[in-house]
Amino acid sequence: MADPSDGDSTDDASLLPASESPEDVLMDFEFLSRLVVGIGEVAKITDVPKRKLRYWQKKGLIDSVRDESGSTRRFDYVNIKKVLLIKELIDEGYTLDAAAEKVRQRMQMIDEAFRRLARQGDRQGSE
Repeated sequence: MADPSDGDSTDDASLLPASESPEDVLMDFEFLSRLVVGIGEVAKITDVPKRKLRYWQKKGLIDSVRDESGSTRRFDYVNIKKVLLIKELIDEGYTLDAAAEKVRQRMQMIDEAFRRLARQGDRQGSE
């Protein structure tokens, strides 16, 4: 039986915008920015137990977005991606700390690349 505090009140199909196929949703940045999923659903999607997700959050490896009542752990797209990356690295033999550091470096590299792109776009827009 599902734990009501898991935030699992939706099924996978209801998460997608009505006009989009699963393949198109990865390019829908507006949708991805609004995507927030309960811990139970994240556990199902990623095959990482809720207990482990809570532990990773406690260690500061992932962050949750609290709902209005503050009782349900919910995760956004970026943190779901972090969970998947950490899990993949652990499955490849990395320790949790090594996997977390590698993910932190990857996220920093991606952030820096997008910042460079944004600056480049700003310069081109002002010409």
